Amino acid sequence: MRGTLLNVVTIVVGAALGALLGRAVSVELQGTLKDGIGLVTLLLGGRMAVRTRNVILVLAAILLGAVVGETVHIQQGLVDLAHWFDAQSGGSQGDFMATVLTPTLVFCVGPITLMGCLEDGLTGKYPLLATKSVLDGFSAMAFAAALGWRVGLSAAAVLLIQGALTLGARSIQKLLTPDMTRELFATGGVLLLGLGVNLLALKQTDVRVPALLPSLVLAPLFVSLSRRFAH
Repeated sequence: MRGTLLNVVTIVVGAALGALLGRAVSVELQGTLKDGIGLVTLLLGGRMAVRTRNVILVLAAILLGAVVGETVHIQQGLVDLAHWFDAQSGGSQGDFMATVLTPTLVFCVGPITLMGCLEDGLTGKYPLLATKSVLDGFSAMAFAAALGWRVGLSAAAVLLIQGALTLGARSIQKLLTPDMTRELFATGGVLLLGLGVNLLALKQTDVRVPALLPSLVLAPLFVSLSRRFAH
């Protein structure tokens, strides 16, 4: 867990520094920082997505994931939670979604997260998560400079998600084959592309990324099923 704890600390410190920096910069610069984060998020998502070897499986995972996500109202549940949090903290409507959910997904949806947590859980070593911690610290600084101090709250979600992955490392290693891992990352890349689009405000209606989260479970499952039918 030491790698995850280091990651949490760097996010909190980065967010704190970014929030202080944000007070000293203009609104125009804050907007430009947000655009920069959006562009880099698109880059990360694109690099992950193009690694797929079976676009049909990724498409199927995204489509069925959307059906599941909309059926169980993941997006609305998060929106309701966001509205409640905004009301309690005096923020404007939608602040929680932008400042907590988006950074959390950027920090957690990626190959370094899974591989780093597996390495930490199986060997006790965490060079991958240490590298990720540095990157996330700077990312949190940029997020907070553009979006405010609440970005630091994403550290709690990172602790829960990466902590669970680290503690469950042995079980996860047995479940995921390299093919399943690759398509999982590719599907995660598609979700990051959606986040990048939202950050850049390229359309009036945001991509409903939270409703697509079930696709991250479905992608490796479809790989497993396809291999069984192939035999």
